[in-house]
Amino acid sequence: MKIAFITADGETISKHFGRAPYYLVVTIENGQVVDRELREKPGHNQFHDQDKGDYRHGEPHQFDASFHSRHVTMAQAIADCQAILCAGMGAAAYESMEMLNIQPIVTDLRSIDEVIQLYLSGKLLNRTDLLD
Repeated sequence: MKIAFITADGETISKHFGRAPYYLVVTIENGQVVDRELREKPGHNQFHDQDKGDYRHGEPHQFDASFHSRHVTMAQAIADCQAILCAGMGAAAYESMEMLNIQPIVTDLRSIDEVIQLYLSGKLLNRTDLLD
C-alpha cells in the first residue's frame, strides 16, 4: 500500500493541499514502512497565477470542471497511492480525490511519522471539519 503526504520538507504535513510543493509517498508492507519517496507535486506553481474564479481565501471552494481538472493534474504523481493526507484542503479537492479513488484524510497533526502510526493502527481521525 502507498499513502501520500502533502509536505514542504518531507517530515511534516503541510497545512494546505494546493500550496505544498511535494508529496512524500510512503510504501507500507505488512504494517511496516519499507520505502519513502519525495515527489514533486504537479501544478504547484503552474496554477498559482491562473484564474481562481470567484474563490476568495477563507471561503468554501466550489466544485466545478476547471477546479477538478487542476486537482486531477495535481494527483497524477500519486495515482499509485490509496490515500492522501494533509492538514487542510478545499472541499472541491477532497471530492476530486474521492472521485480519483484516492482516500483524502485531513488531520491537525503535523508529524508524518506520528500520523503513519495512527493511520496503521486505525486511530487516525479524518478531520473533515478542517475543509475550507
